[in-house]
Amino acid sequence: MSDSFRIVGGFPEALRSEAAALYFDAFAMKLAPILGRDGRAQAFFCDILDPDFCLSAVSGEGTKLLGLVGFKTSKGALTGGGMGDLARHYGWFGGLWRGLLLALLERDLEPGIFLLDGIAVAPDARGLGIGTALLEAVELEAGRRGCRTVRLDVIDTNPRARALYERRGYEPVSVERLGPLRHLFGFASATRMEKAVGPDGTRPPGP
Repeated sequence: MSDSFRIVGGFPEALRSEAAALYFDAFAMKLAPILGRDGRAQAFFCDILDPDFCLSAVSGEGTKLLGLVGFKTSKGALTGGGMGDLARHYGWFGGLWRGLLLALLERDLEPGIFLLDGIAVAPDARGLGIGTALLEAVELEAGRRGCRTVRLDVIDTNPRARALYERRGYEPVSVERLGPLRHLFGFASATRMEKAVGPDGTRPPGP
């Protein structure tokens, strides 16, 4: 762990707005065509982000959010929310069509699988090892929760993230292609990657 940051459970409530902005900025390429860039998306995420389902990297004194990683379980997700939350910011019609499109990006839970719900590092904090530290921490969390596999998706337009996952031992297991929807979401395919972990969050011994 670097002296310049520390990993904490959830995120400080005082940094909720920072968390919302960081999450949206990290995934703006695929979310902005649906949610827009007029400030409503950040307000929407500010409302729905659930700190019970994420880990964060904060500055040593805890006053700045440097990164976060979310996860999804049967009890909830970092970016849960519902139609009512969308309608509050976009109106019922605007919330309806946006909700239908966002549902296309949802991934189903499976027993024993710890599903990541996005990882983001602040632009001015990259190169400090925060992404690696967040993945290490969330793998430990998966092991503590009795999961033996961590799963994530990475889009084809984010090779930097994929390189990080590969360095951490994640392996591709399938590719989902969007077809014509690539023109809407801004990417053509998403690769599902998985990593086996032991009960302590580390890679289990091989055969």
